[in-house]
This record gives sequence, C-alpha cells and structure tokens, in this order.
Amino acid sequence: AQLVESGGGLVQPGGSLRLSCAASGILFGFYAMGWYRQAQGKQRELVARILSGGAENYADSVQGRFKISRENAKSTVYLQMNSLKPEDTAVYYCTAGHNYAAVEDAWGQGTQVTVSS
Repeated sequence: AQLVESGGGLVQPGGSLRLSCAASGILFGFYAMGWYRQAQGKQRELVARILSGGAENYADSVQGRFKISRENAKSTVYLQMNSLKPEDTAVYYCTAGHNYAAVEDAWGQGTQVTVSS
C-alpha cells in the first residue's frame, strides 16, 4: 500500500487549504480513510475519518471547519480545511484502515500545514 499526500503549505489564519491523498496498492473502496496530525512536541491525533460507506467523524477541535471526502474512482481522499487557526499547524498524515475500529493499516509520509501571519 502507498499513500501520497499533497496540498500542504503556509496559510494565514482564517484561510483555507485542501489536502489530497492518493492511494495505490489497496482496494480503496473497502477501506476507511483518515487524516491525523501531529504538532511539534505533541502526540499524534485523529482529525477526521470517512468509512467505506461514507460516514464521517471529526475531532471536536475541527468540527464545522474541516470536511473529509473521498472519490473512490480516483482512489483519493481529501481534507478541506477552512477557518484555519495557528493551532492547526502540524504535519498531516493520511491513513487507510478498518471500518469498525480506528486501526490503521497504512500511513502516508505526511504533509506540513503551517498557519501563521
């Protein structure tokens, strides 16, 4: 399995970014896909997951600001991030895992998101 993230970068507070993750080597449509993040000096945390059937869940800290989506025909998962805050600064990782538990089988290499003026 290979997961390749893109779309990270530097953005001002209040701005938006869309992350993409292209998957290969897996039966994409059968997997739950997720986004995690790790800020410097902090533990990695779940940001959002989308199940193979389309159900979504979010961390409280991003609820209402971030939107996860998937495009099975392209084996790609997205994370639309709006109203970004400095505390959203982190390395964001894409994952592929189980539908019935937050157990991840594959991780991407990560993409840096920096929110700063």
